Amino acid sequence: MLRLLSRPAVTLTERYLPDPFIFVLILTVVAAAAAMLFEGTTPLEIVEIWGNGFWDLLTFSMQMLLVLVTGFILASSPPVKRLLAALAGRASGPGAAIVLVSLVSLAASWINWGFGLVIGALFARELARVVRVDYRLLIAAAYSGFVVWHGGLAGSVPLTIATPGHFTEDQIGVIDTGMTIFAGFNLLIVAALFIVIPLTNRMMLPSEADSVFVTREQLGEVGTKDFVPTRPAEHLENSRVLMWLVGLPGIAFLVSYFADGGGLNLNIVNFMFLMVGIVLHGTARNLLDALQEAIKGGSGIVIQFPFYAGIMAIMIHSGLAQSMSEWFASISTAATLPFWTFISAGVVNLFVPSGGGQWAVQAPVMLPAAEALGADVARIAMAVAWGDAWTNLLQPFWALPMLAIAGLKAKDIMGFCLIHLFITGAIISVLLVTI
Repeated sequence: MLRLLSRPAVTLTERYLPDPFIFVLILTVVAAAAAMLFEGTTPLEIVEIWGNGFWDLLTFSMQMLLVLVTGFILASSPPVKRLLAALAGRASGPGAAIVLVSLVSLAASWINWGFGLVIGALFARELARVVRVDYRLLIAAAYSGFVVWHGGLAGSVPLTIATPGHFTEDQIGVIDTGMTIFAGFNLLIVAALFIVIPLTNRMMLPSEADSVFVTREQLGEVGTKDFVPTRPAEHLENSRVLMWLVGLPGIAFLVSYFADGGGLNLNIVNFMFLMVGIVLHGTARNLLDALQEAIKGGSGIVIQFPFYAGIMAIMIHSGLAQSMSEWFASISTAATLPFWTFISAGVVNLFVPSGGGQWAVQAPVMLPAAEALGADVARIAMAVAWGDAWTNLLQPFWALPMLAIAGLKAKDIMGFCLIHLFITGAIISVLLVTI
């Protein structure tokens, strides 16, 4: 059944879904028009808001580019390649490969979203080397696991409200992760998705005639190459001692950081990938060869993220995002507020694809509504978190690093993700309201 449903969805997105850069341009125009129409913002004000906010994501853009680059460097090191190959060798056929990559991506994304994006994509590539399976679905399966990230250990909304001094502490206090990430209703949502997502991916597996395959040659090989140094500078490039003098202290810092109770965040994940990659590659020449290959896929991140920063600025500073949230809150009751919060967060996420940024927009609206209606504040916060994660299945913003690693376009995987959008949306919304 799902195979039949996925075929028209895949055909539809392949035919009509534009390149993510066109998508972000359309969203820019839509956000600007909506702000003028519904908020009364003048065209000049829109231009000023957009221009002033255009570079607000520069730090995040660099972090995302480094997620791609450092993750690729680590995974292309000989030991990690052997480990991924050994794990991929456990897949007995196309169906097993789809289920296996789904589970690996789900687990990695629950730990940390950046980790999940990179590991999912690189493991999918390794599976494609050893199993003849539809490559589009393989990458879509890896991306579908990303939907659990905001209910996991690195969820920005639950971690924010669990941190003393957060911007809504005077209103709701500090809410322990036992009431959010490790609450029974949230763990049940995560468990349900760990079961449903792999099964859904398996059931969407196309027939041999409808599948798109890739060869080992198309995937390419990145790794140790024969290199005979002839100049003093080349001896340095081929020196393991120099790499270890930098990489081992980096790993020592990580050990100390985690021993002191430090948690995963983007900077730590990138630092970990880079330092371990430095040690495992052994020589600067091997690492630089991997870097040269990794950087090829980063163009989408570099050019598109500033446009998303501009869209976020329009949504926030025009008041449009707040108005959308207020409307959803106005039609809610204590019982239905988690559902409408989830839906509103999913809509806002299309224009403000940042968990922390979205919480800053929606918290001032949803928290007073929760208090006025007597709703569970922790559940409302997680409804925002899940809504933010949910429509990432439709929003190509977060898929860019994975697509860059995979060598695919958004239209290649979004048809499969569209099926997940409806299935996961139904599961999350029902469990948010009933459990």
